[in-house]
Amino acid sequence: MVRPVFADPKTDFVFQRIFGSEDHKPVLIGLLNDLLELDDAHRIRSVSLLPPEQRPKVDELKYSIVDVKCVDVRGTTYVVEMQVLNVEAFEKRVVYNVAKAFTNQLDVGQTYPDLNDVIGITICDFELWPRKSGSRVPMLSRWRMQEQSSGTLGFSQLQLVFLELPKYDNTREPQTMVEKWAYFFREAPSLAAIPPVLEYPPMLEALEAARTARFTTAEWDAYIRAGMAIQNERGALSLARKEGREEGREEGLRMGIIARRGRARAAPLTATRGAALVVISRRRSDQYPDDAPRHHPDGTSSVLGQQVRRARPSRDPLQRH
Repeated sequence: MVRPVFADPKTDFVFQRIFGSEDHKPVLIGLLNDLLELDDAHRIRSVSLLPPEQRPKVDELKYSIVDVKCVDVRGTTYVVEMQVLNVEAFEKRVVYNVAKAFTNQLDVGQTYPDLNDVIGITICDFELWPRKSGSRVPMLSRWRMQEQSSGTLGFSQLQLVFLELPKYDNTREPQTMVEKWAYFFREAPSLAAIPPVLEYPPMLEALEAARTARFTTAEWDAYIRAGMAIQNERGALSLARKEGREEGREEGLRMGIIARRGRARAAPLTATRGAALVVISRRRSDQYPDDAPRHHPDGTSSVLGQQVRRARPSRDPLQRH
């Protein structure tokens, strides 16, 4: 296999190498400042990497999740995740991870005022809110609580940020820092050299960390295995969804057959009832012609057809439409 110049930063091995390494903290700081669009007064100057937690033992999440946790000098915790595949209940897992990082801040003897904000930053290699379904959520979206009727923001302790890479418009050169990071994540594996648009210190350092010529044989093998694992997982999820669709179609066909059989069985009965009504009507008509006078117990007489028309309701409740 011919080595690309730069490895794919979306894979577990490379993402951790770039953003989860003590040697490349400026890259992580640059990513946080740019995706959060912080001004000079609020920019992050330094971070401390937190030890990685054991990942959940869920089959569909084996290789598609990679995260880095850090805390800045103000105490704010950042949970940075790279999600390659769109798996079931993904949004719930994101909220769970951020909430867990918030509650895990308290040790024995600490109190609620010791809690600091937690911001979850998730980079998705898929559209979480697809444009084809009419969603207007932008490529970079920020989520926090607000009061429903007035729109007043509050409860800033938990915030969520999502960068949906497929929403990047690759038909033009990236302009903003957010677009440049999206370009970096999407296009790095296909680059033969560093383009001028990415000549920005954090991105230059990120690309150098992803340069495959710097990989040892063991690191290259680990990178290949990580890529194959993602492809296998993607194939397994695709197969599961295909089988689910086929099962759904089969169930729909089965229900359709049952419905058709039910209609077929009901048809002869309906026809028989209609014939019986016609026969009864004809017999009564033959027995009592419309123009024949009838005599009633009270001594009055009338024409049957007229009397029936006056007494008959406007609509026969047995009549089928």
